[in-house]
Amino acid sequence: MKKNIIFLILSWIGNYCFGQNKELDPVTVVGTITPINASETGRNIFVLKGSEIAALPVKSLDELLRYIPGVEVQSRGTMGSQSDFTIRGGTFQQVLVIVDGLRLNDPNTGHFSSYIPVTLDEIEKIEILKGPASALYGSDAVGGVINIITKAFVQRNKPANELNAAISAGQLGLLNGSISQLYSNGKTTFQIAGLSNNAEGQAQRGIDGFVHNHTLGIAVSHNFNHWNVAFRTSYDSRNFAAQNFYTNFISDTAREKVKTFWNQFNLTYEKNNNQFSVLVGFKNTEDNFAFNNVSSANSSFSNLFQLSAFYVHHFSAKTIVTNGWQYVGRNINSNDRGNHTVNQFAAFTMLQQTFAKNIFVNSSLRYDWNEISGGTVIPQINISYRKNNIQLRGSAGNTIRYADFTELYNNYNKTLVAAGKIGNPYLSAEKTVNYELGVDWFTRKNVKVSFDIFQRNSNGLIDWSNTSYSDMPRKENLLQTGTYLLAKNISQVITSGAELDMQFNKTVSVNSSLMANAGLVWLNSETGNGPLTLYLSSHAKFLSNFSVKYLYKSFAVSLNGIYKVRTPQIGTAIIAAVSENYFVMNMKLEKKLVLNKLLAFAEIDNIFNTTYNDFLGTTMPQRWLMAGVQFSLK
Repeated sequence: MKKNIIFLILSWIGNYCFGQNKELDPVTVVGTITPINASETGRNIFVLKGSEIAALPVKSLDELLRYIPGVEVQSRGTMGSQSDFTIRGGTFQQVLVIVDGLRLNDPNTGHFSSYIPVTLDEIEKIEILKGPASALYGSDAVGGVINIITKAFVQRNKPANELNAAISAGQLGLLNGSISQLYSNGKTTFQIAGLSNNAEGQAQRGIDGFVHNHTLGIAVSHNFNHWNVAFRTSYDSRNFAAQNFYTNFISDTAREKVKTFWNQFNLTYEKNNNQFSVLVGFKNTEDNFAFNNVSSANSSFSNLFQLSAFYVHHFSAKTIVTNGWQYVGRNINSNDRGNHTVNQFAAFTMLQQTFAKNIFVNSSLRYDWNEISGGTVIPQINISYRKNNIQLRGSAGNTIRYADFTELYNNYNKTLVAAGKIGNPYLSAEKTVNYELGVDWFTRKNVKVSFDIFQRNSNGLIDWSNTSYSDMPRKENLLQTGTYLLAKNISQVITSGAELDMQFNKTVSVNSSLMANAGLVWLNSETGNGPLTLYLSSHAKFLSNFSVKYLYKSFAVSLNGIYKVRTPQIGTAIIAAVSENYFVMNMKLEKKLVLNKLLAFAEIDNIFNTTYNDFLGTTMPQRWLMAGVQFSLK
């Protein structure tokens, strides 16, 4: 019964297609770097505006992404504790996260991709590119790209003064608060924002599932003549229970603390048909993980330095050429993984060409060099054709992903390792070949339906595999009787799938409106090397997620939900199993109290009290009630 609710909602959306409202062909930069309409990129791109985020029943960025069509978020905890992002059946390392043009993925591990040092109030929009993008962005852009654009980094020509604040409380000791101030005089924009999510959490095995996650960000930008300069600094601290995040051991009562320091500088010159940009970023991440009260903590400090520059020239309204250069430096100091540095250089070019007003071709070519894996040429071509309200799309290209420091050196610096994951410094880079065909259908400007079929052929894909002591490449700190998972290059994996996305925006009357997004994804991964390995087998075989908001006068109701079918994993009486499927839905009710300035809200997470988890042993919270107030002044 529960799982049928989502299909009823989808059917209702599909039948409710009349009138005119917002144009569902937004301007985007994630597919081309230069701003163009999504329909001209030849890609499946979903855009969520910041103004649509506030009403949704979410408290962190990873919770928000759970309900974006086509994005699978595999959560280990709530409110930003830790989640893995997956798009089109890739592993969690195969999704690239970008903040205002710079990559966020941590050198230590892809598990840290969800530690995004941006509050929900700071977001201007989120762009999701589904499918390969390594020709533009390099490593990790295999399954897709999550591009986050903040309000302070958007060039403005009108004054603005906005203050937003919210506080909420609820069961399990929940106490959350946020505040954001944005000011702009049309040339200079300043924003400061803070977010704090706290809960004692439900009881676990020997520990409570506590969460204390905080983010503070400051950003400023200024326009003068033909220049724009922008700077952002932010600090993100997360302290949470991490039981069975990485192991299935009964003795696991882990705690983890992750601190992120992010600094970013963007400089852009734009005049006539030319644009030149330089982007500089530095990220420092400190991770402390304690397996239990008697074990010594793993302590790691990872650094990410990046320098990017690109030049865009408009030869005509139909021809645009972009040339870019990139340096990425990765470093780690760890009592578990050791001390290592890896440098990477890249150059790329992109041609955007329009034929006969309705045929768009975007082709990219990148040369990427990594000092461990050497050099690689990465091509990509995207073609789209628009006729009335139908858009046809096709795409083909290659991708690459370099191993992170966990895959290369995990447990290498310890005196003795009796069991667990062992890194492999002899790993090669992952390489894939990708194909995609898609169609977009626009109906009277208020409904967009997208359908895609795709295939990804992976060579040398990296995952963890059970390996005997005799087959380990390094045995210095291992036991002959030990049980180990070794990071390996798997010879070939083929992932095929189809996805259906629906977006709906409708002004029903002067006093009411309806917004809805929904997605369906079917996936199948196969390898000729026997059973799928650890993370390859964890992605959903079928995924459906949706968000619906209905506004009537001063009252609003929002729903979002997920239905997922995946490969089950057997647990024990103590370690929770991974079920074959689950359905979870959340609801938020809002009532404006003072015009558009003050509103009260109540939220119910996991309405049906579903017992579920995305990973073996990491049970997510059951029904959770909370309420609060929100103040806005513009």
